[in-house]
Amino acid sequence: MSAGGINRSVSVVATYTKDLWKLVWGQPWIDANDLAVAVQEEAQHDSLDYRTRLLIRDSVEALKQYWNAPRWEAWLHASPVRARLDAICAEPFDKVGFPFIRESLMEKTDPEIVRQMLRELSRRVRKPLRMFIGGSIALIVPGLLARATGDIDVVDEVPEPLRNEHELLDDLKQRYKLELTHFQQHYLPSGWADRLHHHDTYGDLQIFFVDPVDVFLSKLTSIRTKDLDDLRVLAPQFDKAVIVQRLKDTMQATLASPDLLERAKNNWFILFGEDLPQ
Repeated sequence: MSAGGINRSVSVVATYTKDLWKLVWGQPWIDANDLAVAVQEEAQHDSLDYRTRLLIRDSVEALKQYWNAPRWEAWLHASPVRARLDAICAEPFDKVGFPFIRESLMEKTDPEIVRQMLRELSRRVRKPLRMFIGGSIALIVPGLLARATGDIDVVDEVPEPLRNEHELLDDLKQRYKLELTHFQQHYLPSGWADRLHHHDTYGDLQIFFVDPVDVFLSKLTSIRTKDLDDLRVLAPQFDKAVIVQRLKDTMQATLASPDLLERAKNNWFILFGEDLPQ
C-alpha cells in the first residue's frame, strides 16, 4: 500500500480554475459556486471582447435560474463588481450564446463534507477496522474530480460492524446527502489491493482509497455516460503511458469478456482517438 497521497505516476491538475473560459468550455459539469467566483474574476478585466461579455451575461443568467431568487440576489448584491455585471447584463446581445451552462450546473461534493461524515461514522467503531473506498469519492477527495455524488462506494461490502447500524446510516444519509454503498472487486484491475492509498485514520477506522488509475480503468469498461464523462476529465491529468502499462498488466481477466472489451474499445477511442492497446 502507498503511504498516502497520490501515486507519483499520476500528475495532479487542479480541477478548479478561476479562468471562466476554461471552467465552462467542454466540461460535463460546472459547479455553481466556482462559476460565480470565475464570473467575478473575469468581469474585473479591462477591454472584454463581445464573446466574453456574452459568456458573462449567460453565466449570470444561468446562476439566476439555478439558484433561488434570494440566493442569487444576495450574491449579486455582495459582488464587488456588481456595477460591471449589471452593465454587461443590460447590453443588447443578439441571442443566448452558451445555453449549455445552465444544463451543466451542479454543486460539487465537498471533500470536507466526506471527511466529516467519515469522522462521525468512526464514532461507532469500537475496534480497529479498515475500509476500502473506490468510485468517484476516491477521485473527488484528492481533488482529481469535481462533481456531485451521493455514494461512498466501498469495495465488496460495508464492514459488518457498520452495515447493521441502519438507524445511523439512514441519519447520515439524510444529513450529509451521502450513502455507504458497495461494489464487487472484480470490477477493479488485478492487484488493486497492493496499490491502495491510505487516506486517513479516524479513531479506530482506517480509510484507504483505491488508486486513481485503477478507478480510471474500472470506469473504462462502463456503459454509463457519467463514467465516460469522468474519464474525459481524468485523462488529461494522468500520464497516458502509466494508464497503458497498467491496462496491459492488470486488465487481461476483465477484458476477456467480449462485452467489457467492446465497451473499453469504444471508450478508449472516444478518449484518445485510437484503438485500445493490445
